Amino acid sequence: MPLQMVPVLSKADIAKKVSTLAQRISKDYAHKEVVAVGILKGSFIFLADLVRELTIPVQIDFVRLASYGSDTASSGKVQLTKEIELDLRNRHVLVVEDIVDSGMTIAYLLDHLRQFHPESVKVCAFIDKTERREVEIPIDYVGHVVDHGFLVGYGLDFDDKYRALPEIFHLRQ
Repeated sequence: MPLQMVPVLSKADIAKKVSTLAQRISKDYAHKEVVAVGILKGSFIFLADLVRELTIPVQIDFVRLASYGSDTASSGKVQLTKEIELDLRNRHVLVVEDIVDSGMTIAYLLDHLRQFHPESVKVCAFIDKTERREVEIPIDYVGHVVDHGFLVGYGLDFDDKYRALPEIFHLRQ
């Protein structure tokens, strides 16, 4: 059976949500510098749009964490495959993620970041998907909440496909 792509968020919807998030983050971090840590590969499009909208000083770094492989469900095992390069000691860190699903990846990263002694750590996720949440984690900034479904586009992928779509779709089989 061919895959169906059902629209969830248009380009205009996404732009509005990113702008709203950037305004909130800029207000909360007024007169502070932030290190935005994007989780590769999924967050790179959202992170690029978000930091261009911020009105505060920001540095950017990336980590790469893997837990999905080519499946639609997390394997439950998180692997760090690219480490942070900037010094985070006594810095305000904003973790930027495309989607929080099970919560395992963010929980792993938040625990990992403690060793760098940041002043603060907050999480910004474009999509908060509650369907398979296994670990309750703080998500300080959320662009859009969905209950269920496998989403692609705007950085979200299935088996490394569909990531470059400018809109978000629910992928159905």
